[in-house]
Amino acid sequence: MPGKDHILVVDDDPDIRRQLSGYLEKNGFKVSVAGDGRGLRAVLDKGRVDLVVLDLMLPGEDGLILCRNLRARSDVPVVILSARGEQMDRIIGLEMGADDYLPKPFHPRELLARVKSVLRRVRSFPNHLMSEEETASYRFSDWHLEGVSRKLYSPDGKQVPLSGSEFILLRIFLNHPNRVLSREQLVEMSRGRETDPFDRSIDMQVSRLRRRLEDDPKNPLLIKTVRSAGYVFCARVQKGGTLLGVE
Repeated sequence: MPGKDHILVVDDDPDIRRQLSGYLEKNGFKVSVAGDGRGLRAVLDKGRVDLVVLDLMLPGEDGLILCRNLRARSDVPVVILSARGEQMDRIIGLEMGADDYLPKPFHPRELLARVKSVLRRVRSFPNHLMSEEETASYRFSDWHLEGVSRKLYSPDGKQVPLSGSEFILLRIFLNHPNRVLSREQLVEMSRGRETDPFDRSIDMQVSRLRRRLEDDPKNPLLIKTVRSAGYVFCARVQKGGTLLGVE
């Protein structure tokens, strides 16, 4: 099915797999299904997958373990499903690298909206960043981020994997170095919508990004917290031939 995004639905309930695959296919997606971690890996080994819908409550390896392992090997976006719907599940899921979270029960239309939103988010930039050259590369504190390939290289030259949401968040920081950005600004810039005052997912994403960049994530040197204000990226950034963040 050329041109169709490929969605992998991982759930141990065959009725849910059948319902979601049918609904997503009717809305223009190619869909594969799996009932556990082994099935997930079998589909991924066969070819490209554009997004994984992953249930937390699975036999054997649970969804959190699979999400963590998936993030270590791939930057494919992940939307987590959970029948428990607990806040802690949501936080842990985002810490493990999920791009979004949806508690059960839900309407398939809501999942469709989340899937489309995540795919848009990881493939494009907010309107106010679209004027930036998407091919630009960035250098900061001996790190290197390539704009076209979206690859991040550490000071010792090793490639550091980034999820789509982590790449977008890092690029936002790189375009606004040494400037305090509130949580609300970061959510709006990364997702193009207003934030829920109780939504702490941006904190989870910052935490994940710190683990990629910082030697000691608990005492960060690059992404610092400004109490009651937000976050600031503390570095001089070279974007192409332009130096950013110069006082």
